[in-house]
Amino acid sequence: MNATETIFALALASNCHPQQHFQNAINVISRLGEVQFSKIYVIPCRDAVGADYWNAACLLKTAMSVDDVITLLKKMETDSGRVRPSHQISLDVDLIAWGQDLQHMQFNPKKLPLALDVKIPMLDIWQSTDFQHDNHQFPVVNWIN
Repeated sequence: MNATETIFALALASNCHPQQHFQNAINVISRLGEVQFSKIYVIPCRDAVGADYWNAACLLKTAMSVDDVITLLKKMETDSGRVRPSHQISLDVDLIAWGQDLQHMQFNPKKLPLALDVKIPMLDIWQSTDFQHDNHQFPVVNWIN
């Protein structure tokens, strides 16, 4: 990794046409740099209102700035037809943390404390005590992008 690259930890979620929106999101994110995606988990809506979500996590290594990544993620949500507020979420992509390496990551204070639907997929790709959780078993989507 060259000195100008940053690792971004992203959380993805959708409960409205999730396969379509995940495919689009994965295609966009994959063009930004080196990526690693978690499995996709089906997890009930946090407030028990609305359909179950597809939840996944991604580590993206890119030369983009934090501000540029945030801007792009919000554009991806808007382009997917995201409406706020709503329990029908076409696409939610959140910046969870960023840094030069996984041992020195800065967490996004707006996303703390981390929700279970962030911790479960993130632990697949980033072995950190920050993502430890009670052993919940949720179905995994057997879908290949």
